[in-house]
Amino acid sequence: MMINDDCKTLHVLAVDDSNIDRKVIQRLLQISSFKVTVVESGSRALQYLGLDHEDDNSNRFHDLKVNLIMTDYSMPGMTGFELLKKIKNSSTLREIPVVIMSSENSLTRIDRCLEEGAEDYLLKPVKLSDVTRLKDSILKSGSGEVNGNIQTNKRKHKSDQSPLPTSIDCHNLTPPSPQQSLEKRARL
Repeated sequence: MMINDDCKTLHVLAVDDSNIDRKVIQRLLQISSFKVTVVESGSRALQYLGLDHEDDNSNRFHDLKVNLIMTDYSMPGMTGFELLKKIKNSSTLREIPVVIMSSENSLTRIDRCLEEGAEDYLLKPVKLSDVTRLKDSILKSGSGEVNGNIQTNKRKHKSDQSPLPTSIDCHNLTPPSPQQSLEKRARL
């Protein structure tokens, strides 16, 4: 998918059930020169993207040129995690980077989202520096094309992973130290 040719504006679909959080993220994205579309639920996001029907046929999407989806994790109805899974399972939308936002700093939740294909997991309140980093990553990902190679905390999607090794040398395995665990959490 190409960045919109008019002014090279990046288009973000922001999804959050909280009106205040929607306004905050919209303002941060606009300050960073993003074109922003905000919706209040996962189902509205799917409607906007043309994925609201059972079939995976989204002709409407090609006119939208969404470069990034930012979604709250905890929403009534469809959670941000469920929205992430639907997008990553869509043949037409899977390459769009999805960023999960949450006020909960749960390592299990973060890992689950990143393993399912999220590009990043941002803790709320989202800061201007978070948005700037995302924009820089999108622009660095290659000559105006968003191709899913954003340099963030993304882990491989389970369908992209190579098979597990058939043997593991258990004698050389050492558990991470408490300091290493704290450093990993600090990076997230």
